[in-house]
Amino acid sequence: MPSPSDSGRGVLARLAELSDGASQEQSGALWRLTEDARQLDANVVRLLPDTRVAEHIEPDLDVLLYVTDGGGVLHVDGEPQDVAAGSLVWLPRGIRRSLRAGPEGLVQLSVHRRRPGLAIQSTGGEPACLLDRVCTECGRLGTEPDARYCARCGERLPLGD
Repeated sequence: MPSPSDSGRGVLARLAELSDGASQEQSGALWRLTEDARQLDANVVRLLPDTRVAEHIEPDLDVLLYVTDGGGVLHVDGEPQDVAAGSLVWLPRGIRRSLRAGPEGLVQLSVHRRRPGLAIQSTGGEPACLLDRVCTECGRLGTEPDARYCARCGERLPLGD
């Protein structure tokens, strides 16, 4: 099998090596698709035991989620569903969703159509009070009051860190 490549074609990563190569205490994005000319966004995200992606609605994008390791509970429009390694989930745009990792944590691959991130520009006035809730990786504003991770890409939110 060819070795992983940074060229944007062919094998990009091996999921087992991503999980094994990162510290078990590392949360957030373990890998992301970065090719500039891509039409998709893809991320491998680790949630530590009993952490969660807060409830949110993605108004524009369908998301395909594949659990590669661990498990947890996915809530889709208020209905809980157990997910475990090997679970493949389609999350259509417009539905309410949240995800909580189980006691072993959870590693997931998510894929969706790419969209440009937010551009935040200074207007010379006071800084926006929500900048600590803007994902530094994809630009999404975390509107959920207790969110610790970006609901789009899984990166840890700054939250004054």
